[in-house]
Amino acid sequence: MTLKIDDWGIKNQISKPELVRLFSTIVSANALLVDEEDLKPYECDGLSAYRQLPILVILAETIEQIQQIIAICAQYQVAVVTRGAGTSLSGGALPLENGIILSLAKLNKIISIDKGNLTARVQPGVRNLAISDAVTADGLYYAPDPSSQIACSIGGNVAENAGGVHCLKYGLTVHNVLQVKVVMMDGELLEIGSEALDSPGYDLLALMHGSEGMLGVVVEVLVKLLVKPKVVKVLMASFDQVTTAGDTVSEIISNGIIPAGLELMDKSAISAAEDFIHAGYPVDAAAILLCEVDGSLAEVDAQIEQLQKVLQDGGASDVQIAVDEAQRKIFWAGRKAAFPAVGRLSPDYYCMDGTIPRYQLGKILQRIHDLSEEYGLAVVNVFHAGDGNLHPLILYDANIPGELDKTEEMGGEILSACVSLGGTITGEHGVGVEKLDQMCIQFNPAELTQFLAIKTAFDPQNLLNPGKGIPLLHRCAEFGALHVHHGQLPHPELERF
Repeated sequence: MTLKIDDWGIKNQISKPELVRLFSTIVSANALLVDEEDLKPYECDGLSAYRQLPILVILAETIEQIQQIIAICAQYQVAVVTRGAGTSLSGGALPLENGIILSLAKLNKIISIDKGNLTARVQPGVRNLAISDAVTADGLYYAPDPSSQIACSIGGNVAENAGGVHCLKYGLTVHNVLQVKVVMMDGELLEIGSEALDSPGYDLLALMHGSEGMLGVVVEVLVKLLVKPKVVKVLMASFDQVTTAGDTVSEIISNGIIPAGLELMDKSAISAAEDFIHAGYPVDAAAILLCEVDGSLAEVDAQIEQLQKVLQDGGASDVQIAVDEAQRKIFWAGRKAAFPAVGRLSPDYYCMDGTIPRYQLGKILQRIHDLSEEYGLAVVNVFHAGDGNLHPLILYDANIPGELDKTEEMGGEILSACVSLGGTITGEHGVGVEKLDQMCIQFNPAELTQFLAIKTAFDPQNLLNPGKGIPLLHRCAEFGALHVHHGQLPHPELERF
C-alpha cells in the first residue's frame, strides 16, 4: 500500500533540498535523516505488511524544536506523521509519500515524580514499563500494561488509547492520564486536562486519547500512579472447549468479580507460548483462562474461593493457583510473549483487534473458527477476555501471491462480525490504515462527517497524519458500505474530502 498525500488534497510547496536546509537550522545534522538507508527503519510500524519511505525523518529533542518544525510544515503544506516507538499494529505510524516522520524517541525523560499526589510527569518517548520501574521501590506502579510495554512509548499509548491485561479493573490509558501538553498544527502549545481529577469545559483530554496523531503532537503527559496491592494471586483454569472458556468469562463478571486481569488463550496460543517461555501451561487443554485478583488478603482469599466455584461450575477441567510470585510472573510472561511465540509458527501473521460484549465471546470464537475453515488459514486466539477485546492472529505466508489479500479479507470479516454482535472494530490498536474500510461499516455518513469536522477544527490543512483513522466518504461509497458521493457533505469546510 502506498499512501499518496495528493489523495487528501495536500501538495508540498517546497522542495526536499530546501526543506532539509530549513530543518538543519533547527536540529543537529545527526538528528536529520535524509538518505534512503537511514530512512528504511522508519518505512513501517508494527503492521509491516505496508511500507512507504518518508522524504525525511527528524529526531526532535525539545518542545521548542517541535514547534518550529510544525510551523515550517504548516507554512509549506508538508504532511507530518508523528512516531514514537513504532509498535503500532494498525499502520498508524506508516509514512506518507512526500511527508515527514517526526520522531519523539529522544524525548524519553521522566520529568518528575510526585509521590504525594501519585503522579509522574513524562515525555512522550518514555517507555511504558520504565514508569513502573522508576517507582517500584516506592511501592507504586503505572497500571496500563500493553503486551509491548517493554518497548512502546507513552505518547503512542495516548495516541492509540492502549490498554493491556490489567485494563479490566484499572482502565485504559485515558483513565490513567490527568493532563497532556500538545503542540497544535499552528505551533501553539496547549495544556489539556489538569492536575486535578477533573477540569471545566469539554473533555478534550479524552478526545486526544485514541486520536492517532491526527489532532496534535503530544509532547508531555501527566500520568496517575497506583499503590501496589498488598496481595496478588493468579488462577489458571483449563477447559476442554474454547467456547466454554469464552462463555465462562461473562459468568465471572456477572457474579460481581472484577479481576485485575482476565485473559483467554486457545490451544495453539498455549502450545506456542509454552514452547517459547515454558510457563507451565497445560498443552493438552483447548483453552485456558488466566485470572488475577488483587487487594487485601481477606478480599483476595474471598474472591479466589468464589472464582474457583464459578470456574468449576463453568466447565473448567482444572484450576491451578500460582503458588508464589515467581509462578505468577511466569504465568503472565507466557501470555505477554504470545505474539512473538506465534511468530515461530508461521512466516507471517496478521494481528487483529476487535471488541465484542463479553457475553458474545462464545459466538465470536465460533465465527472465527468457521472463517478459518472457509479461508483455509489457521488462527491463534489471544483475548483480553474480561473487556471483550480479541486479538485473533491469522497465520499466512506473504511469499504466496494473493495470500495477504485473502488474509486481510478474512480479517475484515472478523471485524464485521464484531460489529454485528454489538461490538467495535478496535479495542486498543486503533484504526490507522488497516481498518478504514471497516470504519465505513461501524459508522454512518453523518457520524463520519462529524469526525472529519473535528479533525478539520484541530488541523484545518489536514497535515497531521492524513489518511489515517477516518475514511474519506467517497472511499466508503467505493467500498460499498455507504451510498454517498464525493463532495456532497453538509459541512462546507469538508467539501475537499
